[in-house]
Amino acid sequence: MNIETHQLSDVRVAEVISDAIVIKTAEDGLDLLGNLYYQDFDSIILHEKNIMPDFFDLKTGIAGEILQKFSNYRVRLAIIGDFGQYTSKSIREFMVESNKAGHINFVNSTTEALSKLSNR
Repeated sequence: MNIETHQLSDVRVAEVISDAIVIKTAEDGLDLLGNLYYQDFDSIILHEKNIMPDFFDLKTGIAGEILQKFSNYRVRLAIIGDFGQYTSKSIREFMVESNKAGHINFVNSTTEALSKLSNR
């Protein structure tokens, strides 16, 4: 796993780059958040391929547990992916509502993620 740093005026963004799944459990998500938070990153970009598929099944509670930690620490998050494959009404609504609130964003590209994360 590598961390690519993006500096957007006064916002420091960590983009997690990996070919493997980085978040397999809620604890992995919290460890990653804590590690990057203490390195003074304001926001984090993750790629869908680096998150276990169960995250996108809201019944497991994993997404809620991880994303609550991001809210508690006030660290913004963008998840990049092709989310058209998720047809569950609950996950689709969750993504739409998250994007409206702006703290957690589901986007299609790094450019879109950086744009969302640069707007406070």
